[in-house]
Amino acid sequence: MTTASPRADTNLPKKRRFGAVLRLLALVRNTWRTLTSMGTALVLLFLLALGAIPGALLPQRSLNQGKVDQYLAKHSVIGPWLDRLQAFDVFSSFWFTAIYALLFISLVGCLTPRLAEHLRSLRAQPVAAPRNLARLPKHHEAEVTADADTVVADVNQRLRGWRRAVRKEGDATEISAEKGYFREFGNIVFHFSLLGLLVAVAAGKLFGYEGNVIVIADGGPGFCSASPAAFDSFRAGNTVDGTSLHPICLRVNDFDTKYLPSGQALSFAANVDYQAGADLNTDTWRPYRLEVNHPLRLGGDRIYLQGHGYAPTFTVTFPDGQKRTTTVQWRPDDPLTLLSSGVIRVDPPGGTYPDERERRKNQIAVQGLFAPTEQLDGKLLSSSFPALNDPAVAIDVYRGDTGLDTGKPQSIFTLDPSLIGQKRLNKEARVNLRAGESTRLADGTTIRFDGAVPFVNVQVSHDPAQVWVLVFAMSMMAGLLVSLVVRRRRIWVRIEPTGPGTVSVELGGLARTDNSGWGDEFERITGRLLEGRDVATSKGEDPA
Repeated sequence: MTTASPRADTNLPKKRRFGAVLRLLALVRNTWRTLTSMGTALVLLFLLALGAIPGALLPQRSLNQGKVDQYLAKHSVIGPWLDRLQAFDVFSSFWFTAIYALLFISLVGCLTPRLAEHLRSLRAQPVAAPRNLARLPKHHEAEVTADADTVVADVNQRLRGWRRAVRKEGDATEISAEKGYFREFGNIVFHFSLLGLLVAVAAGKLFGYEGNVIVIADGGPGFCSASPAAFDSFRAGNTVDGTSLHPICLRVNDFDTKYLPSGQALSFAANVDYQAGADLNTDTWRPYRLEVNHPLRLGGDRIYLQGHGYAPTFTVTFPDGQKRTTTVQWRPDDPLTLLSSGVIRVDPPGGTYPDERERRKNQIAVQGLFAPTEQLDGKLLSSSFPALNDPAVAIDVYRGDTGLDTGKPQSIFTLDPSLIGQKRLNKEARVNLRAGESTRLADGTTIRFDGAVPFVNVQVSHDPAQVWVLVFAMSMMAGLLVSLVVRRRRIWVRIEPTGPGTVSVELGGLARTDNSGWGDEFERITGRLLEGRDVATSKGEDPA
């Protein structure tokens, strides 16, 4: 009877652990090889493009929170599921970020070995000639009357521009020549440029910012971009805290629009004045005509003209004769006629109502529609043209607590319906007014519609990587063009004396990539190499 060795029993768990470590290392190695393959990179690039589709089709919170809320309210079933999948925050979602990061890793792991291999191939000698050149796709034989050394020197000279290597094989001399290394170089440039483009876009998202603000024209207050609080909406990169914005001041003098008779706009332009840099210290304003697709560029920032509308002006005269004039932008509801809706809130001046509670009960709110060119169907107001030809409003006038003293944020386009439902705001009048007309409330308060002025929506965009995005995009196109145009090809020439004063010249050619057009090129090269020689016999064949 035999017994197991105690030492063997002791080593068995160690062998199992060692085997488990080897299997884990093999799994990691295979996973890395799969991730860094060109096929995986192409799949990830396709997934990145596919993942960007919801960001183009669905409203995004970073661009317009209001539209996202409207979509969720309208699609009560599918909306919450899309929200769980971060379909309204596509470009900052975990799954889009994961695809982006994996594509970045895959490209780095795929391109680094290719670059090293390309550098090694540039330093290597062209490969030796095959034993049987007649089996190559392109082949030619000729017997010429000349000295072998002279033919070798001439052929070597006429292959100038090719990477060449001359070898002696007994009495024969072989010349190996290669061309088309720029193809792989262009391919590598294309993929590294794609990698650089991804890095530049990511850097722009990290260190850039975008802010939108509405600026009223014709004497409006303008704005300065020294703080995020100056913008109506502000989207900052992950590293931007808003304390180091490039200060720019802008005011809009007037806004020009040209329309077709149908009401379709032909062009938009705003004449603006701006300050930046040293002009802020000297209070110097510089003029500029801001047009669509012609942004104002200042210190790395770009100011775009994005939209426009109208801001009605109302003057409220309280019973004691004190006045408050307010100009507030209203939201265009019809992009063709610019029929707009909005609201203004007016707080009584100090002294009109000494008691604080009485003052709060006599705040004025005006809500309604604005038409730049009046069109009435009975008393129903609409607009027939987007130009400011015959402005009019259809308004509801409310008195009471407008919520100005609560400190809670409110929409500048609608009243809080809860205030109306709680009877804190009470409707006092409903009336249509043209410019210059007014309505009088029961306590003697009058509301006059003074007309309207245009406003523009401008976007201030800062992207420190925008130049690099352009550079990498151009280098991508250049690399792609080179990789498509240049072909890898090889030529071998075997020169061997056959008798007194005669030499056998055998040529073979091979296209390593694209074979189209290679036959004609091979014939031209053959003719050039044998040009000026007394050819005794010549034989060419093309097995392909």
